[in-house]
Amino acid sequence: MGFILNPLYNLVSGIIVLFHNLLSPLLGKDSGVTWSLSIMGLVVVIRIVLIPLFVKQIKSQRALTALQPQMKEIQKKYKDDRQKQSEEMMKLYKEHKTNPLASCFPILAQAPIFFALFTVLNGIAAKTDAGVSAPIARGFLKGDYLTSAAQAEFFGAKISQTFLGSDDIKVKIVTVFLIFLMSATTFTTQRQLMTKGMPKMDSKNNMMLQQQKIMLYLFPLIFAISGVNFPVGVLIYWSTTNFWTWGQQYYVIKRNPTPGSPAFEELERKRAKKSGVVEPDPNDPATPPIEEIKGQREQPKKKKKKKK
Repeated sequence: MGFILNPLYNLVSGIIVLFHNLLSPLLGKDSGVTWSLSIMGLVVVIRIVLIPLFVKQIKSQRALTALQPQMKEIQKKYKDDRQKQSEEMMKLYKEHKTNPLASCFPILAQAPIFFALFTVLNGIAAKTDAGVSAPIARGFLKGDYLTSAAQAEFFGAKISQTFLGSDDIKVKIVTVFLIFLMSATTFTTQRQLMTKGMPKMDSKNNMMLQQQKIMLYLFPLIFAISGVNFPVGVLIYWSTTNFWTWGQQYYVIKRNPTPGSPAFEELERKRAKKSGVVEPDPNDPATPPIEEIKGQREQPKKKKKKKK
């Protein structure tokens, strides 16, 4: 496994060390702020690399939305034969080159990076206050970098420590806060997608909507339970990437919403208002369902002359 994992250790530690070198002249090489921002810099680099995958995710989600009528027909036709229903669904996905699990791709793609970061930070944790070197130094994070990172703190908690692995009350407070932040941002990001970014659907027997509802509650729960084993640095990484996801998703929903979604309807109303056309707002019964054309006046009609 070393030939697979070692390049990941080098990639993760190399990016962190690169940002550390850039920030050290400004904030100090041993500063916890420097190391925390270096981890956030890793997030920025990884998420920029993953933008094409995010675009693919959006396209796949919209393709699934367009397939909803056909999916309902298959469910209705084979309601008593689950196996046949699944086969027809897979055939439909393959025909239209889409995947119902596409919304999980960005998270799955980050999993190897997440594991590598977790291992690198555990290597930092093996360096004690007495200065005993870690038995395994991962990637470029070794020597003076390892010594500095081992002492780096985030609001009083060392970035290599975990909730379960420390008796320090500061570590407990910081990790609980970051675990809550990580879970809350996961929940709000998914909720934003469901309430603004998805077309209105019939919740009964709707696979896509059911999948989104499961993700809404399952992922925050997983993060909340497993977060007690994550080093502070990993919690910083995951909270930062959640904020990135929320902002990236907000931009797409605002600028290029899915047709039929609440965000799309809102954008259409704004465009109509700018063009001088007033469209009825379903949420505002006082809005008149008429069109107003500004800047035009009625042309006078010519009177017919009477014949002599």
